[in-house]
Amino acid sequence: MHSRRVFLQQSLALASGTAIIHPVSSTLGIFKSRISPSDQIKIGAVGLNGMGWSDLEAALKVPGVNVVAICDIDQSVLDRRMKDLQKKGIDTGRIKTYGDYRHIIDRKDVDVVLIGTPDHWHALIMTEACAAGKDVYVEKPVGNSIGECRAMVAARDRYKRIVQCGQWQRSEQHFHDAVEFVYSGQLGNIRTVKVWCYQGWMKPMAVQPDSAPPPGVDFAMWLGPAPQRSFNASRFHFNFRWFWDYAGGLMTDWGVHLLDYGLLGMKADVPKSISALGGKFAYPELAEETPDTLTALYEFDTFNLVWDHAMGIDNGSYGRDHGIAYIGNNATLVLDRNGWEVIEEKQSKNQVSKPLARVTDDGIARHWVNFIDAVRSRKTEDLNCPIEAGAHVATVAQMGNIAFRSGKKLTWDKAAAKFSDLAVDDQYLMKEYHNGYKLAIT
Repeated sequence: MHSRRVFLQQSLALASGTAIIHPVSSTLGIFKSRISPSDQIKIGAVGLNGMGWSDLEAALKVPGVNVVAICDIDQSVLDRRMKDLQKKGIDTGRIKTYGDYRHIIDRKDVDVVLIGTPDHWHALIMTEACAAGKDVYVEKPVGNSIGECRAMVAARDRYKRIVQCGQWQRSEQHFHDAVEFVYSGQLGNIRTVKVWCYQGWMKPMAVQPDSAPPPGVDFAMWLGPAPQRSFNASRFHFNFRWFWDYAGGLMTDWGVHLLDYGLLGMKADVPKSISALGGKFAYPELAEETPDTLTALYEFDTFNLVWDHAMGIDNGSYGRDHGIAYIGNNATLVLDRNGWEVIEEKQSKNQVSKPLARVTDDGIARHWVNFIDAVRSRKTEDLNCPIEAGAHVATVAQMGNIAFRSGKKLTWDKAAAKFSDLAVDDQYLMKEYHNGYKLAIT
């Protein structure tokens, strides 16, 4: 199959060392001259301050997709997004606004629930939406713990819903082309996969005193299943990423995008052992719990995978601030969001070098086309990033964080699906839910 005619799909089959591919043309059938009333898709969007809004914008470009309800705990966000929708020429008189996601799930006319909340809400809203008969587009990382990831896959299976994870790089052609080249064997034996994320623009806030929430913010609803605490601006909105109660730092924020392709390229399941070192080295005085600097080593049977992240600087490997490098005997393939290239090993005589191939498409837009196509066809196997794929890479990212937090080199018992160290397993495998919330499927 030609590399420019494929989409990669990871599924549970990846656990047995295989990768599934299907033609790109299967995601393009949605573009029809007319959309019948029966093919209209009504979306309710929850969490619209960041990626949730980018997702909704992409969704509304797909013919026959309409937004009927939006939800956010911050009234100023709702007001801003209603104005943004008006600027797009959308009749907002038909759109209801809510501060509680359960109102959207209860609506019979909502076909799809879009989840763009902080990470600690993903599992709860997704499982409840599936139970209510909704299809779901959930932002990455799908869960904030390994246990939540399992619960999300179980909910999709029990309720037979279409669930796409927002890892949109899986719908971008140059990523697929690069992995097809890795599969070709021309790199030779791949001994190491390096995955890195250096983000100069990301910096935690200065430490802030606790305060009253801003007017219009339902902070109790924002906390949801997280532990009870007073409002603090350094933990709110974008900065939730740097606190363990709500997220997992750069490892889960960008790591699920980049580790995903490291695993896909190697057709890898889960590591045998995990170790990690790092800390608050760059900004020890700022408000963060997650490490601003972290290196994690994952051991697989035939190769090692190295994760490396740093906040506040851009000088990453190969002159890139993020990327994946497959280091083989003959050459190294370097891949990022801008394109990919093959750098020949100096001692190699295979002549496998390739110049930079640049990105030519819109991954988020294509990801939504793929999702809506599957919603209409009811073929979950056509999804570019089904929930089990998002759960797989989120689990691997969580393993790196757990190795760092525990300060131990960990081994994973694949047959039992748990850490060999039972104390680590008990402490980190599943998030504790608070404030009366409960995750129904485990």
